[in-house]
Amino acid sequence: MVIKVYVASSSGSIAVKKHQQALVGFLEANRINFQEVDITMLEEQRLWMYRNIPKEKKPEKGNPLPPQIFNEDRYCGDYEDFFQSKENNTVFAFLGLSSPLSKTDLEC
Repeated sequence: MVIKVYVASSSGSIAVKKHQQALVGFLEANRINFQEVDITMLEEQRLWMYRNIPKEKKPEKGNPLPPQIFNEDRYCGDYEDFFQSKENNTVFAFLGLSSPLSKTDLEC
């Protein structure tokens, strides 16, 4: 399973860039395998992302902003969903991954 993070490398929005950096930084720090997909370079990927975001997660006007997170082809959520899961310490469940074993689990 690969987590796919849809990003926009040429976004003019400082908030979008900060969200993308925070998400990617978290995944890297936690050694979570992921792939960045730049929607500004690949029209086909951008259209795929838009088609696979559930209707209830799309804004009333315009297109959903990156970062958008998928586990393979299953939609996980956007940055706000990720942030909430981080606050609740449920990121692995949010991403559809089994949580890594803690040191206490290994000592049993």
